Amino acid sequence: MNKFTLSDIAQQADTCPILIAGPTASGKSALAMEIAERFGGAILNADAFQIYSNWRVLTARPSNVDEDKAPHFLYGHIAPDAAYSVGHWLAEITPLLNAPRRPIITGGTGLYFQALTKGLANIPAIPPEIREAAEEEISKNGVGSLLSGLDTATKNQIDCKNPMRVQRAWEVQKATGRSIAVWQASTPKPLLPETRCITLLCDVDRDWLNQRIQNRFHKMIEEGALEEAVANLSSWSADLPASRAIGARQLIAHLRGEMSLSKAIEEATIATRQYAKRQRTWFRSKMDHWSRCDPRRL
Repeated sequence: MNKFTLSDIAQQADTCPILIAGPTASGKSALAMEIAERFGGAILNADAFQIYSNWRVLTARPSNVDEDKAPHFLYGHIAPDAAYSVGHWLAEITPLLNAPRRPIITGGTGLYFQALTKGLANIPAIPPEIREAAEEEISKNGVGSLLSGLDTATKNQIDCKNPMRVQRAWEVQKATGRSIAVWQASTPKPLLPETRCITLLCDVDRDWLNQRIQNRFHKMIEEGALEEAVANLSSWSADLPASRAIGARQLIAHLRGEMSLSKAIEEATIATRQYAKRQRTWFRSKMDHWSRCDPRRL
């Protein structure tokens, strides 16, 4: 496996895109900032939670100080109730790839990187009634009832532990009569092939990462995550896309008197660790050939 050092960037053209993926709390944003400050570039978000406007602290979006140090794009620009897909993200990032500044694309949503570097199938928009049917089925019988209706090829291809991916696959099959695996088999050419980029996968010790996740959530509380939850309380709905931000449900439950703050922090920390585990599994499956790096040791 290739090991990456910052000196490797100096050997590339100053417009060569840099892709930085990795599990939550692994140091991706800090590495992107260091590269932007030392070598120049604009930081582009590839995290499905950091797009929403209503959760800055809770999703660990870059601070105002960081945004003053380097240009940042596609952060906090989507309303909490707005639907947003990988197709939306590709459409938004396309013009930024041709900007004068080097693109430094960083985040933890592996599907964004896969779509960018491998291509995205041209699946038609899902009719509202299909989405409503999926959500009604989930509310009645759980997401597992959708999973049971998918073909084997699709189940082998998607993250079956991710409710959003399962729902998406079910909706595509229901709306088009073709499985998402079939659609993806006819994927067009990618916008940014891996051969044109520096591709980095943040690879850190699991025990260190789990401890960092625990420490970081406590830090989020100190920095205002609970106040963010207060601001979202009156408009809270578990069905909103932004409500899937990890920790949101637990903090809202605390504010409603359904659990103590310590319990909310504990459950949110466990959920974040589980999410990081799924991310690591996905990256090993899809991006194991990317250059490994440990941001702590660069």
